[in-house]
Amino acid sequence: MKKIRNADQILTNGNFASRETVLEIADKTLQRLDSYHRIKSIMHLDGDVLHIGSRSWDLRRKKNIYLFGAGKACNHMAMAVDHVLGDRLTRGIAIVKIHEETDRFNKTDVFVGGHPLPNEVGYQASKEIIQLVEQSGPEDLFIVVISGGSSALMSCPVDGITLQDEIDATDVLLKSGAGIYEINAIRRHISALNGGMLAKRIQDVGAELIGIGISDAVGTPATGDIGEPYTAYKSTPIGPDATTLDDARATIANFDLADRLPKSIVDYLTNAGPEQETPKAFPDNTYFLLNTLPDSCIYAKEVCAEMGLPAVILTSFLEGESRDAGTFMASLVREIQTYGNPVQAPCVLLSSGEVTTQILDSKLIKGHGGPGQEMAVSFAIAAAKTPGACLLSIDSEGTDGTAQVAGGITDSESLKAAQAKGINLYQSLREHSCFEALDAIGSTVFTGNTGTNLCDLNIVYVPALKEGK
Repeated sequence: MKKIRNADQILTNGNFASRETVLEIADKTLQRLDSYHRIKSIMHLDGDVLHIGSRSWDLRRKKNIYLFGAGKACNHMAMAVDHVLGDRLTRGIAIVKIHEETDRFNKTDVFVGGHPLPNEVGYQASKEIIQLVEQSGPEDLFIVVISGGSSALMSCPVDGITLQDEIDATDVLLKSGAGIYEINAIRRHISALNGGMLAKRIQDVGAELIGIGISDAVGTPATGDIGEPYTAYKSTPIGPDATTLDDARATIANFDLADRLPKSIVDYLTNAGPEQETPKAFPDNTYFLLNTLPDSCIYAKEVCAEMGLPAVILTSFLEGESRDAGTFMASLVREIQTYGNPVQAPCVLLSSGEVTTQILDSKLIKGHGGPGQEMAVSFAIAAAKTPGACLLSIDSEGTDGTAQVAGGITDSESLKAAQAKGINLYQSLREHSCFEALDAIGSTVFTGNTGTNLCDLNIVYVPALKEGK
């Protein structure tokens, strides 16, 4: 099945050849990143023995086997483990963002949590997870699959902070301009499960933990042999937390949040002592890492090579304001087409990371969208001067911001197409209504769940200028 489900619609608009090229690269890259197939490639059951990569476990020595999962790629990750274990599984709980009709589980209950803002369903599922852990013991095995988005989906604030407090805080943080590290420094330190607290609970009852993760953290190195245990696993509910209470307090100060966050959270973080710090090491746990942020660009470059297209990985550290990133990409295309710097056209430019959109006043919001869509719109404005150039910017897990689309795709004809429909793209950026603008010109990208979660994937096709252009 194709990952990009509305490709036919996308190809009825704009520059057909450029869009077709970019869509093919994106689709084949997402196929390679699908966590269901990644897990099944290293995990299998041989009689009573569970094999994961180079490690194995005799399940006759285990009383109960539990599967927990949370994240935007959790559907595919949890399904893979559920399918491998079959009747060996005692019970599973998976907290997902979107429950697809094609999801099929044997012994796993699926809860649709809230993302980017937590919700009551995710909260109740998290409390069930805590209850199961508390009644477990040394003979039990926990297999936990985690991808990006788990901080919101597996939401369970500490005593004294309500779910509504956490929802309000998340909303403020996401609009503050803070990076994901700063945001997580606060979210992890007010959680009963995140920031390694789930692993600590499992450790406290003496049970064994196997963690399988996808890391969307900017700066994590590319994966190697995914069948070998990963010793540098960090953060999320099951790994040691790299952020500190001091980081959380610094975020409040640096982004002037003391009067914008709920008072219960500010007070808790201000007064928290060493006993409220998140755990920093779990040497006895076994972790496997399926994919990291640089992998998407690496796989995309391999796909380009198979298609006979020169490709350059610009960066897997892309951060900052999304609309600025779109404008920069268009300016780089213009440099390549005009002067051949830093590479000659035709070529493909690849980048990944996590751009953000700063919204200081929610009253400015007149529609829907997300960073990928804003990047695509800003590219469209500047790319009118770059004949044939095309950019696809998506959140690789399948949803971008407040819209149920993965992102957007625009090219050198998109500005003109918008103007023909009476759409002012500058106004769409100001009012954060880029979904409505892109949808009107057939330039949203719809995937549904992709089975991965590696933040942003940006693909730019740069054709050579024709003679006389």
